[in-house]
Amino acid sequence: MPGAKLDIAVAGAGIAGLAAAAMLARDGHQVTLFDQFDAPAAVGSGLMVQPVGLAVLAELGLDRDLIARASPIRRLYGRAVRGPVVLDVRYPDGYCGLAVQRAGLFDLLHGAALAAGAVLVPSTRIVSSQNRGEKIWLGAESCSIGPFDIVLDCLGSRSVLCPRPAPPLRYGALWALLDWPVGAGFDDAALEQRYHAASRMAGVLPVGRTGPGSALKATFFWSLRGSDHDAWRNAPLEQWKSQVLQLWPECSPLLDQISDHRQLTFACYAHRTLHRPLSDRIAHLGDSYHATSPQLGQGANMALLDAMALAVALRGTPDPLAGLERYAVLRRWHVRLYQGASWLFTPLYQSDSRVLPMIRDRAMGPFSRIWPVPALLAGLVGGRIGRPLAQLGLKLPAPWDV
Repeated sequence: MPGAKLDIAVAGAGIAGLAAAAMLARDGHQVTLFDQFDAPAAVGSGLMVQPVGLAVLAELGLDRDLIARASPIRRLYGRAVRGPVVLDVRYPDGYCGLAVQRAGLFDLLHGAALAAGAVLVPSTRIVSSQNRGEKIWLGAESCSIGPFDIVLDCLGSRSVLCPRPAPPLRYGALWALLDWPVGAGFDDAALEQRYHAASRMAGVLPVGRTGPGSALKATFFWSLRGSDHDAWRNAPLEQWKSQVLQLWPECSPLLDQISDHRQLTFACYAHRTLHRPLSDRIAHLGDSYHATSPQLGQGANMALLDAMALAVALRGTPDPLAGLERYAVLRRWHVRLYQGASWLFTPLYQSDSRVLPMIRDRAMGPFSRIWPVPALLAGLVGGRIGRPLAQLGLKLPAPWDV
């Protein structure tokens, strides 16, 4: 049964908002996308699209374009400084993660949304919503916008439309997009990390190219307490660089590219899962529904799955509210599973605990090599635990050669 054609507002033009706008506009809905930016632009450095996320992008016809600009990641590898290997996850033969610059994925989804007929309204900061009978209105800073049949809240972990705010986690991270350090010894098909206890962590991730023939880029990140960010920004940059080199001397060619604090962006994380991703004709997607740390690298993939689930749910009913309820059911268990896994793993890699990293260093390396743990870890990292694609009528992409 085809769903009713709806007038839908999407608040927030991130990955969840753009993907949902593209899918719903293709289904014939009237979609208006609002964001506070003056011109369309991505915020952030790099991310990984897993096989489940690629399956969603294939539905939009964007999978080959993403593969063309991404770096294939076949291994996740991390070790404690002067210590044991504590993370070594390899993808099954024929599969990999796809690391891409956030701007690259943004551009693909932005183009798909506009091509499908979605209307983008920039310079609009959403501050509230109000139900009026069978319609809902959005409040901007200087006006009321509407009416709409439903609203999609894709404003992130600090969304003003979310019924419960997400308090920040103690640790965030500094991120920089840099040139790939050719000849420095890094694996261009791996996410590599180094740890000192759980209070210091550095990572290097190849994130593909902006276009054919362009230079390979890298994302560099450094774990940092949110309360220490101001002190870091006010201290000499060389002081921070010396800390990084003590942890990971091979990072010198990357640090040589950083001459100003403003080259690094601080990302603040939160952990919160809404019991129900619905409120007052609003569906919450992405971080507004399930904010978490990036330890499992699933943020973009979860957002894509949310968008796909909503599109599938609305196709199956002429009643938009029944469609929203169906969306909540489709995403419930997969979201809870990965939110629980993130809650469990994050303190092992980002916390002030002294005991947890000792357990991690002594147990995780040996344990991760015992059958069937390697396959389970690969499934967890790939987003496949809980079979999220089967519920959406999708299949895992066939192994690809990249």
